[in-house]
Amino acid sequence: MTEHHAPSAGATVPPPIARLRDAGVAIWLDDLSRELLTTGELDRLVTERGVVGVTTNPTIFAGALSRGTAYDAQLADLAGEGVPVAEAVFRITTDDVRDACDALADVHARTGGLDGRVSIEVDPGLARDTDGTVALARRLWSTVDRPNLYIKIPATLEGLPAITAVIAEGISVNVTLIFSLDRYRAVLDAYQAGLEAAGAAGHDLSSIASVASFFVSRVDAAVDARLDELGTPQASALRGEIAIANARLAYQVYEASVATDRWQRLAASGARPQRPLWASTGVKDPAYPDTRYVDELVAPGVVNTMPGKTLEAVADHGDVRGDTVTGGYVRAAEQLAGLAALGIDLDEVTSALESEGVDKFVASWRELLATVSDGLARSAVSDSLGESAQ
Repeated sequence: MTEHHAPSAGATVPPPIARLRDAGVAIWLDDLSRELLTTGELDRLVTERGVVGVTTNPTIFAGALSRGTAYDAQLADLAGEGVPVAEAVFRITTDDVRDACDALADVHARTGGLDGRVSIEVDPGLARDTDGTVALARRLWSTVDRPNLYIKIPATLEGLPAITAVIAEGISVNVTLIFSLDRYRAVLDAYQAGLEAAGAAGHDLSSIASVASFFVSRVDAAVDARLDELGTPQASALRGEIAIANARLAYQVYEASVATDRWQRLAASGARPQRPLWASTGVKDPAYPDTRYVDELVAPGVVNTMPGKTLEAVADHGDVRGDTVTGGYVRAAEQLAGLAALGIDLDEVTSALESEGVDKFVASWRELLATVSDGLARSAVSDSLGESAQ
């Protein structure tokens, strides 16, 4: 277990980070590795970069396991026990997430349970399997066994009832892979239905939390390619604008949701809003400012989860100028209408992005399994050679 020393709420951070925090944005790190935990780097990011949460996904874990030697000792232990590959992955990832939860426990306490959260994703191969998702969510929740955990469930059609079922049991959820406004509305409904069932079952609603991860840069990458094919001035004018417009309108959906009588009844019973979380905030097109998906999506009560590179860019030269979302609804709607007028169907784009997102995470999961399998095999061979040399 790594020893952690949590910073005070008044720790000094760079001015752009302070401005983000003052504007109501929670800064989370979209990364986790054993190295981040054991070297104290995560603690430093909490202190010096204002990080108050951590998100993970299969791609992040696959990358972490493929670098360095931080996992070698555990791989050797698991190989010695003869643990199957899938179980080894489960143990390694839940151990990292549990330690990260402990590293952020003071943040969780200081923010009244709002932040200090760490997310772990269900096996992406279950993205179309409602019952399998619920079963694994329960196992992850009980295994990590920390109140500041989020179980990450994709917002597929099959994921929606799983979200409701898991929330109903008092398990906190990070809903991931949201690309479209319609699916986001369905996610908000799934969360509130889960809270209603949780309340009926006697759960303390104030202990249940959720974020809705709305993906950003992937939308621009997909839409820009279609705009470039058109090559018209009207198309060029929309380049790099649609992802931000889409996210701004998602925040408008969020505002409308928490203004309903349905939500007010839940809030009166202690329920917490499902905060919008901006994901995929690293810029994919080098022509855009590297802090674009942070600077342009500042609004009260949102989370922005950033890769380390984006976080450092924001700390260094972020152009944070207060709320850049709520005054932009009319223009955002006009931009989406302009896209439709060009013959580009955003619903078709976001549907494809959801499928691609699931496929990418499945591929990363397989890479993770392969990396752990190789590590177990190397450890077993090393042990065998060590025994034969004695």
